[in-house]
Amino acid sequence: MSTDLRRTGRRRRIATRVAAVLAAIVVMLGAVVWWWAPSRYLPWDTATFPVVDAAALSEEQAAVVRLLEDEHRTQRPGTFYSEGVEEQWCADFVSWIMREAGMPLTNPHSGHWRIPGVYTLQEYYEQHDRYEPVDSGYRPEVGDVVLYENTAGFGQHTNIVVAVDGDEAITVGGNEFGRIRVHTLEWSDDSAVVGFGRLPQ
Repeated sequence: MSTDLRRTGRRRRIATRVAAVLAAIVVMLGAVVWWWAPSRYLPWDTATFPVVDAAALSEEQAAVVRLLEDEHRTQRPGTFYSEGVEEQWCADFVSWIMREAGMPLTNPHSGHWRIPGVYTLQEYYEQHDRYEPVDSGYRPEVGDVVLYENTAGFGQHTNIVVAVDGDEAITVGGNEFGRIRVHTLEWSDDSAVVGFGRLPQ
């Protein structure tokens, strides 16, 4: 066997080993994300909209739930909620729902109904004395807005509570892998949750 053939064979074996190691690393990272990440960060989560007893809700809560159910079923593009702007649209979605429910938010910087960022959304709730930090002991209610920080590179996020059972809430949020999706949230165990924006009373 020539020297060139031996070198070629050795290079192929090294390349095969490197490819196998890289594939193993990718599989392990995927397993870690699947095990650790809340479902709102997983693309294959397909929870259905919960059955909510509207008779037990206030008029404002019922309006929010009705809109969330309609939008979850319709699945419009994010630009519908962001006035045509191409951007991360979870806070736009919250702003749109609140406006349509007759409780428009006000952007602290522009005065407009749409608040495109989660930090600004939190700022709005703080300015209106409707912000509850997660460590305050507050228990979210239907219609409250959940605010998440940028944890482990997943980015900030926000969604809306549609049901509460003990220490768990069912939430609906926009801009989750380009869709409007439903999740179960254990707010006391989710380190990304920073607080809640209360629905006006």
